[in-house]
Amino acid sequence: MKKSRQGNREAAGEGGLGVWLIGARGGLATTLVAGVELILRNKTSRCGLVTETPAFAPLKLRPLGRLVFGGHEVRKGSLFESAMEIHRDNGTIPYEGLLEIREALDAADTRIREGTVMNCGDAIRNLAGKKIRAKHRSLAEIVKAITADLEEFRRSTGVDRVVVVNLASTEPPLNLEPAHKTPTGLQRLIKNDVRAAMRASGLYAWAAIRLGMPFLNFTPSNACLTPGHVKLAMKKGVPVMGNDGKTGETLVKSALAPMFKYRNFRVLTWQGYNILGDRDGQILSDPRNRRSKIKSKDGLLSHILGYPLNTHVSIEYAPSLSDLKTAWDFVHFQGFLDYKMSLQFTWQGCDAILAAPIVLDMVRLADHAQRRGEAGLMTQLACFFKSPLGVDEHDLHFQFHHLMAYLDT
Repeated sequence: MKKSRQGNREAAGEGGLGVWLIGARGGLATTLVAGVELILRNKTSRCGLVTETPAFAPLKLRPLGRLVFGGHEVRKGSLFESAMEIHRDNGTIPYEGLLEIREALDAADTRIREGTVMNCGDAIRNLAGKKIRAKHRSLAEIVKAITADLEEFRRSTGVDRVVVVNLASTEPPLNLEPAHKTPTGLQRLIKNDVRAAMRASGLYAWAAIRLGMPFLNFTPSNACLTPGHVKLAMKKGVPVMGNDGKTGETLVKSALAPMFKYRNFRVLTWQGYNILGDRDGQILSDPRNRRSKIKSKDGLLSHILGYPLNTHVSIEYAPSLSDLKTAWDFVHFQGFLDYKMSLQFTWQGCDAILAAPIVLDMVRLADHAQRRGEAGLMTQLACFFKSPLGVDEHDLHFQFHHLMAYLDT
């Protein structure tokens, strides 16, 4: 990341920090907002938040109590209804706590605006309400509406800064063209209404970056932060980072694979089988959307180990699991005297519980980066992503040390 001359040097915590969530009533966003409110009422600990560890104290990051939430959503309902659904299905949000924070959830709900499903594929389009599905606007009109929503949020809340986070469902991969490599090319696609060459996530990112708002892509959607978006961020003095939050099986892979490398064991086969429910699983049951996720999950092993190997990742939808997910991995490896051995592990967790704290970590660190006058890719956040932009090293230990080194700069 490079320093920008446009950096705002105000002290952290002087005002509020706006957090604009795309997919604002989804399970992850709801868990995130509810979690902050429960923490502030001392109903739960700060476990899972990396930025709450002593190493980050010198940064004087924005306090959780200064976060103000808003966002875009394409589905009907409310944050409280989403939180109740999570309580019924998973029990991760306690009922008594939910009643105590209802007023705060309702207040955040008033700051959620209608989003877009432009060219997101049928699986995502079918989640949206009829009004949104029926609406036809040009790309320029969609960008104008997103821009107006973001500006109104910043103005009405009086926050110092807004960080935008893409938590929406995974889009089908987009074939990137030369026009996606530059801001001028992206501007031309939007002006000429070339709908096939843009997806909703890219329009959200375009609007946010042009307004000088840091942007995080927590999804594997490759249309979101194209090279043109990143170059625009450099020009505008905006920190950005993606792609695809690393929370479960891939997190374990990025920690375990270096062990084999360190001991000079040769991995012959690494196969993973994933089952999950909820809307994430529903969307990924569509082969077009699943391609984006599998590419993100399956690419890091050869990068870490330095040689090709037999790998396979499967993702299957199991509706009864709700937001719980299970991954079973089988690792076949070769050791001394070429003897073959194996390792198996099972990872069981709740997706939103794993993801929400690191989204909060990255929001606070993005705010910090812009306050320091930094722009472009926040490579120091690589340890939080499956496919970190601008970083070729996928070893979790290397990535975490990179973050720790950043704290000393």
